Amino acid sequence: MAFLEFDGKRYLDGRASDPRDLGWMRGAPPPADKCITFEGGTFLNFPQIRWSLSHRRELAASVNVWRGRGGPSPFDRSDKAANIDALTFDDMSGRTRRFDEALFDTYCDGIVVLHRGRIVYERYFGALEPHLAHACFSVTKSYAGTLTAAFVHEGVLDDGKVIPHYLPELRGTAWDNATLRQVMDMQTGLAYTEIYDDERSGVRAYSRACGGRPRPVGYDGPQTLCDYLRTVKKEGAHGEEFAYKTVNTDVMAWVMARVTGRSFAQLLQERLWAPLGCEEDAYVLVDAVGMPLVGGGLNASLRDLARFGELMRCEGEWNGKQLIPRSVAHEVRKGDDPAKFHYAWLPGYSYRNMWWVSHNELDAFEAKGIHGQRLYVAPKAEMVVARFASHPVASSVANDPITLPQMLALGRMLRA
Repeated sequence: MAFLEFDGKRYLDGRASDPRDLGWMRGAPPPADKCITFEGGTFLNFPQIRWSLSHRRELAASVNVWRGRGGPSPFDRSDKAANIDALTFDDMSGRTRRFDEALFDTYCDGIVVLHRGRIVYERYFGALEPHLAHACFSVTKSYAGTLTAAFVHEGVLDDGKVIPHYLPELRGTAWDNATLRQVMDMQTGLAYTEIYDDERSGVRAYSRACGGRPRPVGYDGPQTLCDYLRTVKKEGAHGEEFAYKTVNTDVMAWVMARVTGRSFAQLLQERLWAPLGCEEDAYVLVDAVGMPLVGGGLNASLRDLARFGELMRCEGEWNGKQLIPRSVAHEVRKGDDPAKFHYAWLPGYSYRNMWWVSHNELDAFEAKGIHGQRLYVAPKAEMVVARFASHPVASSVANDPITLPQMLALGRMLRA
């Protein structure tokens, strides 16, 4: 078997870890050593994660996002698979790679490429199939940020108001004097850490409270998402620099739900899923009292993710209807001040309305999630790339050095 190494640890590579070949969850019932359960806590371990991310609904509570009564909006096709597969590029370390081989090296589960609204490339690997919903993780944030920004531009929300104006429950917490705009752009000072492989980190405590991870025996911590948010304290100043904290998204979505009277799942269905003519229902993971986990709980099919990217590329317009204010798409594309952004492997980036903004030659902006999820929108290449993955390392540091140059090379090729 072949292996790849990350941070001194060896993992089966993208081919050897194929969940079909490893036999996860096969049989009636599956053998004990091939079972993946929530209670066992192994569903996010590698290589089990290569099956789990296409089967989250079987592992946790969720709420449906209905695609509506209409049929799916059609995609024209113009196959460019042979040319795209053969495309070569240099990754951030200077190593030359082929496009198709790089998909295996980053544990890709599926990828759809749109050029001028047509599908030019589509591939699926492992447990993922075209009709299945895959975990989007923090790509969810960009859906929520777009909807919130739409409500701001429509006058329903005021991004200059502090959070307790909308949520009195959060007085005395980290968000006591944080504005909605600071939350939308991840510019809050919170005593909360986003370290995915540390059991003591804030994101792990958040996940246990929300029911996203099993709770240890004797657990007596927060029982729901809102319970957990009330425990977060302030650390540092608001508004000075970008600091990625998942809990900001859940606060933002709570504000949106409180003011509109509609949950994130309902707003997603009414404002995006049905109007876009999505092919499949989506679903969002929920906590013990049914609150959607908007920091990373969306699960969707790959083509439906691509539809959202195409909507944003087309400045919020879909089949002659303005689903999202054009000003929101312009605001995302413009981004924020890169001086507030301090990720060394993403030079020149900024963050706006919960989108990562590259400011590169393609004017690309991205929705990103742990383990390799990505929606890459490149207006100057007229390109959208929707990609799901199940990388053994959660942080984007593991796959960005390959995937970002890969996306840039693809955009250059399609633009030519």
